[in-house]
Amino acid sequence: MSARCVAHIDMDAFYVSVELLRHPELRGRPVIVAGRGARAVVTTASYEARRHGVGSAMPVARAKRLCPQVVILAPDFVHYRAVSAKVMGIIRGHVEMVEVVGLDEAYLELTELPAPRACMRLVVAQIAERTGLTASVGIGPNKLVAKVASDAEKPRGFVVLTREQAAARFAPAPCQLIPGIGERTAQRLAELGVRTVGELAVADPARLRHAFSASTAAHLRSLANFEHGGPVNQKRKVISESRECTFETDVTSRAELEASLAKLVEDLCLALSRQRRSGRTIGIKIRLADFTTHTRAQTLAVPVNARDDVGRVALELLRAFAPTRPVRLLGVRVAGLNTEQASSEQLALAL
Repeated sequence: MSARCVAHIDMDAFYVSVELLRHPELRGRPVIVAGRGARAVVTTASYEARRHGVGSAMPVARAKRLCPQVVILAPDFVHYRAVSAKVMGIIRGHVEMVEVVGLDEAYLELTELPAPRACMRLVVAQIAERTGLTASVGIGPNKLVAKVASDAEKPRGFVVLTREQAAARFAPAPCQLIPGIGERTAQRLAELGVRTVGELAVADPARLRHAFSASTAAHLRSLANFEHGGPVNQKRKVISESRECTFETDVTSRAELEASLAKLVEDLCLALSRQRRSGRTIGIKIRLADFTTHTRAQTLAVPVNARDDVGRVALELLRAFAPTRPVRLLGVRVAGLNTEQASSEQLALAL
């Protein structure tokens, strides 16, 4: 039986790179893709901007302070989805088992291929030739090794590691390097004196169980040792579409919140109608002034995409939640989406 071989391919600064194809005069300059308004955050930063400390999810105001000469471009997700569909089509032309996990990344099962490294070199070359975009690739015995390896030498990285090599190479890195270990978990680990991947890999299970459940403690140690048995799944885990907005100033008026929700619903339902998709689960997202985030959802008997249907449920959810503090962010989501024409191209565009 062949040893398992998995790749993770991740497009380099995808949104910015797509924009630079349309604005070649900006090449070599610090560029970010971000929304407008005082509370907008960076979606993607060019590598020139990153050298100034600018990164994704950073407030635009802070990005400007770090890099006053930064160029800000508004996002165009319709275009990004179209480019993503082209990229994923190229990948599927070479690899049968592909798990798309975002507009700009995917896992590939390479175990049965006679020359997996050569295959990935060809995939990257064809993406560059046909789209003008670059990608980084990680290859390993499981999805975890492949994912971390693909991030190790961006941009244009091509890193191949065994599990043991990954454990040794990333041992000095902070625990948050590992996907699935977030800020809160890292803080709890730090309270135990565990700050690096290597320290977590050899941590006393009994000590970990003081802060986590037995199953979580075992899982964390497995992650730090780059042990992962998850399959490459061709089915998308989450099929949804959403719209949200961050207010310039916190909103307390119920009427203003409901009007903003109606605009978000209209934009979302227009996109769903154009894509000929509908979903059964309607949800809202509310971030209050204290930065706590709350979600509410309702699942219907039949899928919908009409503004009246989605808007009615979303409004009921908002009124039932009745925010007790000013609202910083409001969003609406339709999940469990289907498609009337289940072609692979349409599914890719829906990502």
